Amino acid sequence: MKPKSSPGTILRRGVLAVFSASAIGVAACASAADYDVAAYVWPAYQPDPRWAELGIFADGKGEWQNVYEAKPKWKGHRQPLAPLWGYENEADPKVVAKKIDAAVSHGVNVFIYDWYWYGGRPFLEDALDKGFLGAGNNGKMKFFVMWANHNVTMLWDNRAADKKWNEPIWLGGVDAGEFRKISRRWIEMYFSRPNYYRIGGKPVLMVYEVGTFVKGLGGLDKAAEALAEFRGDCEKAGLGGVHLMACDYELKPEMVECLGIDSATIYNLVHWSWPEGNPDYAAWAEKGARRFDAATRELGVRMYFAHASAGWDTNPRYPVGSSQPMAVNSTPEKFEAVLRRAKEWADVNTPRGAPKLITVNSWNEWTEGSYLEPDTYWRFGYLEAVRRVFGNN
Repeated sequence: MKPKSSPGTILRRGVLAVFSASAIGVAACASAADYDVAAYVWPAYQPDPRWAELGIFADGKGEWQNVYEAKPKWKGHRQPLAPLWGYENEADPKVVAKKIDAAVSHGVNVFIYDWYWYGGRPFLEDALDKGFLGAGNNGKMKFFVMWANHNVTMLWDNRAADKKWNEPIWLGGVDAGEFRKISRRWIEMYFSRPNYYRIGGKPVLMVYEVGTFVKGLGGLDKAAEALAEFRGDCEKAGLGGVHLMACDYELKPEMVECLGIDSATIYNLVHWSWPEGNPDYAAWAEKGARRFDAATRELGVRMYFAHASAGWDTNPRYPVGSSQPMAVNSTPEKFEAVLRRAKEWADVNTPRGAPKLITVNSWNEWTEGSYLEPDTYWRFGYLEAVRRVFGNN
């Protein structure tokens, strides 16, 4: 049945997007330069020596190996994906300089780097330290860190991810002493940089699994004490404190209140829209985006930042014969509608004085089927979608 149009309905290149009339009115008054479009960066496409500790990616290209070894799981399943720029080392500053130029020219003005620490040592840090910060043009855009403090399991092993995938190899939780070591590293290496992203004048630190953080510290009260010390260290460093952003992933209102969490967003819409039955991308994304309003009501967080995901397909990480659910039929045009939904939600719901920040999954989650980087099929299609919505950033 052909849908009926209304003042709150926009038909874009065959994709139906429904928004409130008030949101559209506000959006018309805002320029693209009013928005911060922040894409997550998965820093796994590099020859980190710690891959050998996990016994994977012997080719020396990091998780690119999962990308080019992927096989289609059913007829019409588009795998393996092929990056237009090839399987580049993202710890190489010349490689990242090209990516920065592409991002900025298409409206992405912030990178959120997934940041890892296991067993007392960093993991995959060179993509940020050598790649992004070594690029001569990194000052064109802002960046901040998301502490990806989840356990490491067999998920990244495409030979065995379907077996014992929930048994941890490396633990993401840390005690107070380890957190002190980690947080001082952030302060010393990143927070004072002129292009580090700030909200209210404070550097932003995002935490992926707040529950894992609390458990590692020994409960909410002890976690709050550790964060109080962290904030104090930021004050002493002349940073004005820290803006604590949480991933809305198993986040609870009591965590927000006790820990003083300033804001929240999401990493991928899959957290609130598991793709049972391989749903169409548009319906999958709409279901996940309903969380924006629910989270604002339920969590008690002062700022909630809208999100757009380009897709979901983790099949490259799983052996042949182990088909995983995915969102199907994603296109740049459908993604553009999701971006507009996030933008217009931000117009209505961003508190006074807060940035209109939209998080995007992602710059390069190739093995999760959600990336802006050009491939050989859509080429620059997904980046062009961002430019159509946010091109004057």
